[in-house]
Amino acid sequence: MPKKNDILPLTIESIGLNGEGVAHLDGQVVFVAGGLPGEVCDTLLLKVGRSAIWGKAVGVRNPSPDRVAPDCPQYPKCGGCQFRHMRYAAELEAKRRRVEDAIRRVGGVVLPVPVILGAKNTERYRNKVQLPVAAGKNGPKIGFFRARSHDVVNVDDCLLQPETASALAGAVRKWMADYAVPAYDEGTHTGLVRHLFVRFSQTEALCCLVVNGDSLPHEAELVEVLRAAAPELAGVVLSVNQARTNVVLGKELRTMWGRDYLEDTLCGLTFRISVPSFYQVNRDQCEVLYGKAVELAGLTGTETVLDLYCGIGTISLAMARHAGKVIGAEIVPSAVADAQANARRNGITNAEFFCGDAADAAGRFAQAGLRPDVICVDPPRKGLAPEVVEAIVRMAPDRVVYVSCDPATLARDLARFSERGYDARTAVAVDMFPRTAHVETVVLLSKGEIDSKKVRVEFSLEGMDMSGFQKGATYEQIKAYVLEYTGLKVSSLYISQIKRKCGLDVRQNYNLPKKEDTRVPQCPPEKEAAIKDALKYFGML
Repeated sequence: MPKKNDILPLTIESIGLNGEGVAHLDGQVVFVAGGLPGEVCDTLLLKVGRSAIWGKAVGVRNPSPDRVAPDCPQYPKCGGCQFRHMRYAAELEAKRRRVEDAIRRVGGVVLPVPVILGAKNTERYRNKVQLPVAAGKNGPKIGFFRARSHDVVNVDDCLLQPETASALAGAVRKWMADYAVPAYDEGTHTGLVRHLFVRFSQTEALCCLVVNGDSLPHEAELVEVLRAAAPELAGVVLSVNQARTNVVLGKELRTMWGRDYLEDTLCGLTFRISVPSFYQVNRDQCEVLYGKAVELAGLTGTETVLDLYCGIGTISLAMARHAGKVIGAEIVPSAVADAQANARRNGITNAEFFCGDAADAAGRFAQAGLRPDVICVDPPRKGLAPEVVEAIVRMAPDRVVYVSCDPATLARDLARFSERGYDARTAVAVDMFPRTAHVETVVLLSKGEIDSKKVRVEFSLEGMDMSGFQKGATYEQIKAYVLEYTGLKVSSLYISQIKRKCGLDVRQNYNLPKKEDTRVPQCPPEKEAAIKDALKYFGML
């Protein structure tokens, strides 16, 4: 019976989801960090579970021809990279096979993935850097979390990020040490500096310090050292995050110096990027991914395109130049505002953007009779909710372009589409994140048989009540927001009370007592404040 700290020779058979080698021992799967297929690795067992075992290679008896010496002194301690011990060509093949296997095994769909589009540049490609901060024996630590932990590994330089990020981190370390500014402690919820957050355009940088408080000591000195460390710095922003949460950014942002945004060019379009904006971290590979999505959409200039999960409008606007009309839907109000501004900035007049949950938006569009030629989806890692799939099918588009960041949820959703008559035709993997285990995929789906007699009805948004998309949120969205940012649980009753108090529409007789003498609990002040913050966030106040 294997036990923790045993060292056993194991034959590595394949590569797992997180870049680890996969072996078997007495019928149990063993995940071996640092192992490559074909190798016999002396494996130190770190955890022995009932269904699986986790370990790491402490010796390799027959090194694979794909093995290389890691070129980063922090690998694999920091947990940021998973493939620095492997040739890039082998990494690409492992990712391509992972996508193909997931589609077949999870989705039950036979769809070859013959192509993975690798990156020309595998180093210093990240245009967004999030560095946790913690106290250390020799001063503040700024770096990355150790794999599968929240222990911060101090990193002087990272090969995935621009050198400027390392210079800014060094400047923050020195400033904290010089002025005795305390680092945040997750366990005690004390200390001040939580994260260093940096964004990059092709020419500029934007620096944000995330703090457990509403102000910083020695702000002027901080700005001075940051500007000295990075001459291309466009602005310095303070993010207030006093919640017990793993979410990095707080909801309150204040500009300490300069601008609070960058401008970047993507697919020939200009986008304004603020600290909280969603923007792909690898600009060059993003152009490859979006270019493939536009190609698979098969646009001729006349089509109506619906883009769900549109974010700040990157895919929508890339497609708008090749389509008749594009409609984008996104749940984050600030992202919708950014998308609208980005359309104006680029002189694009055939794109409209609405705020709403993807399931709600898709359902409303379907109910209103929208019949887009193409629907594009780029959901978060959890994939599509079943109701989103159903709404898409009801709208009966000729083609669905699915952009995915997780092969498993992609495969699940492809099976759901297949059950409803939409088959996956083409799949292309794109390596957006070289040296890490993540991979993007774009898939084209269409009906098994295309009806040549199908008539497209001209659709106008003018006759549709879109107020629900412009602003607002469901009770569940408000509850989720409050819980995420404050840790408080609020009821529908409390939400309705505060909405009524703020003069917002509430369903008639909603949550009123059934008997006149029934005592109704009143929303406590701290929950009232949290609900009002959520209402402001969703544009309802």
